[in-house]
Amino acid sequence: MTGDALTLTVLGSATPYPAPGNPCSGYLLSAGATRVWVDAGTGTLAELRRHVQLDELDAIWISHMHADHTADLLTAYYGALHADVRLDAPIPLYGPSGIADRLAGFLTNSSRRSPIESAFAVEELHDGHQARVGDLVLTSRAVSHGLPAFALRAEAAGRTLVYSGDCAPCPALTDLAKGCDLLLCEADSADPVDGDERVHHTAGDAGDTARVAGARRLLVTHVGPSLTSAEAVAHAATRYDGPIDYAAPRSVHTV
Repeated sequence: MTGDALTLTVLGSATPYPAPGNPCSGYLLSAGATRVWVDAGTGTLAELRRHVQLDELDAIWISHMHADHTADLLTAYYGALHADVRLDAPIPLYGPSGIADRLAGFLTNSSRRSPIESAFAVEELHDGHQARVGDLVLTSRAVSHGLPAFALRAEAAGRTLVYSGDCAPCPALTDLAKGCDLLLCEADSADPVDGDERVHHTAGDAGDTARVAGARRLLVTHVGPSLTSAEAVAHAATRYDGPIDYAAPRSVHTV
C-alpha cells in the first residue's frame, strides 16, 4: 500500500460466522496516508492490526448492525481504552442510528451506561451522508436490508470504490455505483429463497448490479455457505462480462 492509490485490503469476507482463515466482513481502505476500517466483523481486528493499529486509524465506517459486520467493535473498545493503544482523541465512527446505545448495551455491566464515546466519536449515517476523511471522500446511501443499512462510495485520487454492504438489489445502490472503478458486492447465495423477503444480493444479482451500474470491475464478497467462491464468480459472470474476482481474505486490490 504505497503512494496515493485507492487500495482495498480484505480483512475477511465470511458470513454468517468466521471460517478457518477467513474472518467475517471487514476491509481496510487506504488512500495516501488515510486509513479507514470498513465493517468490523468477527475476527477482523486481528487482521487489521497486520496493517494499522487502532490509534493510526482515521475512521471506522459500519454498514449495518448485524454481528458479522460489527462484533469486533466490542473488542476494539477494550483495545482502545484498556490496552497499549494511546488515543489522542476518540476514533471517528460512522454508523447507523442508535449504534452508540447498541454498543453500550453489550458493554455495560453496571447501572451506568458504558462510555462508548471515550473510544469512538460517533456520527450517525443518513441517506446521502458525506464525509471527508483525510484523502478520502465517503458517501453513504440507505439500502434495502430489512433494517437500517448503508452502502458506501469511497473516492480518492480520481478513483472510486463502491461497497454494497448487505442489501437486496435496489436503485440506491445502482445509482451510487454508477461508473465506479470497483464494485465490492455481496454474493450471499446462488438463488433467492422463495417466499422470503429479499434482503441480500445473490451472486447473479451482483452481476446484474455491476452491469446496470456500468462498474469497471466486480469483486464478490460475503459468499454464503451454500456456494463456493468459484461458483459465486461463475454465477456473477452470467450477468456481467467485465473483470470479476473474489474478495479472498488478505488479498489487496488497487483501484
